Amino acid sequence: MNSEEPRWLTADEQRVWRAYMQASTLLEDHLDRQLQRDAGMPHIYYGLLVVLAEAPGRRLRMTELARMAKITRSRLSHAIARLEKSDWVRREDCPSDKRGQFAVLTDQGFEVLGRNAPGHVAAVRQAVFERLSPEQQKALGDIMEIVAEGLQPKEAGADLPWLR
Repeated sequence: MNSEEPRWLTADEQRVWRAYMQASTLLEDHLDRQLQRDAGMPHIYYGLLVVLAEAPGRRLRMTELARMAKITRSRLSHAIARLEKSDWVRREDCPSDKRGQFAVLTDQGFEVLGRNAPGHVAAVRQAVFERLSPEQQKALGDIMEIVAEGLQPKEAGADLPWLR
């Protein structure tokens, strides 16, 4: 049994942590509502369409898409099924791996993305970038890269969402 006292957050650390939690929750809600209103899709689906649009041939293996989106394979499978119903994405079997599948952004999905990207970018700009100085933007980017890197161990067997 560990009898050592927990290392509690200081008042300053608690302020930073709570501000981060509030801001991240409010930002995700803000972007989700904007995309639901304007595009009829949640923010996570929009992010999947963006990743596919940037991929060679607008296609990625499902495992790679899950890794890039930082979501579980089951959540990705559900999202892709919903996007297939809208004809924005289709699945294709992988010829070299009978168990593997590709997610492919359709022309209709690409058009939906193109129509909705300007409004989404405006919402991101208004919510984040217009509130921060260039120095604050750089600091925020540097900080988030450090945090993300620390939470993605490179060793095999790491407990990461896209491996579940």
